[in-house]
Amino acid sequence: MKRKDLTFLPVAINITGKKILIVGGGKVSYHKATVLSRFTGEATVVSPRFHEGFHALPFTLIKKEYSKDDLEGVSLVYICTENEQLNGQIKRDAAERGVPACVCDNPRLCDFTSPAIFKQGDICIAVSSGARDVRRSIAVRNRIEALVKNGELKIEGDDTV
Repeated sequence: MKRKDLTFLPVAINITGKKILIVGGGKVSYHKATVLSRFTGEATVVSPRFHEGFHALPFTLIKKEYSKDDLEGVSLVYICTENEQLNGQIKRDAAERGVPACVCDNPRLCDFTSPAIFKQGDICIAVSSGARDVRRSIAVRNRIEALVKNGELKIEGDDTV
């Protein structure tokens, strides 16, 4: 399946009390974890190594190699090991358990993708290209952020949004 054949529905998922797992401790994983930390302080990261900055995040860090048992009770998993073969295995393990998975940098294997997000207070604006043009999604998100910061787009307590 080609990337242009993929269709993703943008949704907001209730993660209250849900167990979220991130497998991998590299740069991409750190980026995903940083975004996730804006929404929850409850996630577990499993990796033999952690990118600089991980220890400042509010998550449980477990320094070890991935095992199938890490998926026990998990509601959502981000797979970011930087090893395509291992990512594929974790995705298969997650699918066996019915756990939705995002295989970072491989939208063809993803059950969900993470949009470019601008969050201020309770307002969250997500920009998605359906995994087709991530840089463009980020550029649009950055433009929205600039409009808010410049006062051209008011979102806090503004009934005209």
